[in-house]
Amino acid sequence: MLTLYHWEPNANSGKPIQTLKEKGVPFQTHWIDMLKNDQHKPEYLKINPNGTIPAMVHDGVMLFESSAIMEYVDEAFPGPTLSPRDPEGRWRMRWWMKFIDQYYAPNVSKGAWARGRNQERTPEEIEDLKKRIAAIPLKERRTAWTKAYFGQFVPGELEEAARAAKYDIGLMEDHLSRHTWLAGETFSLADICAFNTAYMSPTRPETGVNDKDTPHIMEWLHKIYERPATKEAWDMGRAFTSERLAHLKRPN
Repeated sequence: MLTLYHWEPNANSGKPIQTLKEKGVPFQTHWIDMLKNDQHKPEYLKINPNGTIPAMVHDGVMLFESSAIMEYVDEAFPGPTLSPRDPEGRWRMRWWMKFIDQYYAPNVSKGAWARGRNQERTPEEIEDLKKRIAAIPLKERRTAWTKAYFGQFVPGELEEAARAAKYDIGLMEDHLSRHTWLAGETFSLADICAFNTAYMSPTRPETGVNDKDTPHIMEWLHKIYERPATKEAWDMGRAFTSERLAHLKRPN
């Protein structure tokens, strides 16, 4: 029995969803509404004490961390392999997954937080937010959510994140100018990992992702968008439907 605890099929939740769809593995879905902070409620903390999503339970084994779950799915179930067969290809796949998780995603996230930091809130809403943040198990996540909700960034932090994100994009563009996929010539978990963070980049001019400046990233995004598993994964969305990917349709 396989159950995936997840939110919308984007960012961290999208990674195992898309992996399961690529492998053709059936699974039970358990919706966790991040907008209601379901991931910090006692019933979910019994599944994942860290209060992060996604989480997966397979025959009684509890699994956390989206990229690690992706590798587990690829190795534990039959279906198309999503890891290169050669050692160099597997190294390259894991290098890009770590790069996305530890560098690109955090830099992009700060930009997203900054766009929402000027939201007006009533005193009651502020108190409610403070209570919700206090319920987060991990200290580093409490700090991150405090910044996200209240814009408590140190001077220069957002500017450095924007600079680093553009640098990261440059590395991806250079690599994809020489290789079809991130791990080389084989579609892999690295592409799924990166797509779920980078898919919105063309809609945000500050990223520099566009047909003129990053044609290879754009082609890579188009190709992943066109994969049947991508559509199946995004059709699972409730708030963010498949139309959230509409900007990746090729021009007629």
